[in-house]
This record gives sequence, C-alpha cells and structure tokens, in this order.
Amino acid sequence: MDMTKGKSNSKSKTVLLIDDETQWLDLIREALAGEAYTVITASSGESALKKLHRKKPDLIVSDVRMPEINGFDLFEKVKSDPKFQKIPYVFMSSIDDFDARKTARELGADDYLEKPFDAEGIKHAVLNLLVRFREGARRSTRQVR
Repeated sequence: MDMTKGKSNSKSKTVLLIDDETQWLDLIREALAGEAYTVITASSGESALKKLHRKKPDLIVSDVRMPEINGFDLFEKVKSDPKFQKIPYVFMSSIDDFDARKTARELGADDYLEKPFDAEGIKHAVLNLLVRFREGARRSTRQVR
C-alpha cells in the first residue's frame, strides 16, 4: 500500500503526493517518515482522484507534467468538488519557467515547488506548508466570527 505513517498523533495530518516519477514520491515519503504525518502517494492523476475520495488529505502536492491527467487538469478536477475546494494545493515541477508558475498562480494554487530538491529541502517545505495552511485556516475562522 502507498502509505507511510510517522509517529502516532491524534492530530496527524495527511499529505497526498502525486507524481508519475516514483523516485520523487519515494524521496518525499522517506523524508517525512519520521514525522507525525500520513503520506499517501499516487503515480497518476486518476489514482490520485481515487485516493482523494478514500481519505481527504490536509495538503496536496502534485507534479505538473504527468500523462493522461496533468497537474493543472487534476487541480481543476479537485477544486471543482466542493468537498475538496479548501484543501491547499501545491504544484511541484522541474519546469522552472514563468508560464508554468503563472498558470499555477492563475488557477489558484497555494504554492509552487521546484525540483530537484533534496530530502531535507522537501521535508522543510512540506512541514512549513502544513503549518502555514493550518495557521491560515485559524485566521480565516477568526475572521468569520
């Protein structure tokens, strides 16, 4: 099964990682293995959609270039479902060009990570994203009241 569980924690966060290149999934899963996060991986957009319906993640990190459903199309499918609209969505790609970043920003992505990255770099990025989005959710909750 494509899951790695870190330290047990009742408030454990779930991260859904999507990339057709398994070495990136393995690197990220290994980097987060010691943390209190559940990591779910998918090697395609179709697989990601199935896993998304089984377990709602707290963060989605998706590659841009994938066969069948690319990251941008997957983003639109995920965000078109009201159950998943508020899940932070981050793109990761080796595409370091203005157009890809611009498209991600225009779609409403929460961030854009560039490959290649090392284990410590991606661990730091994912942990910071989870903290940032958790704090953002608290602020938005306070604003509603």
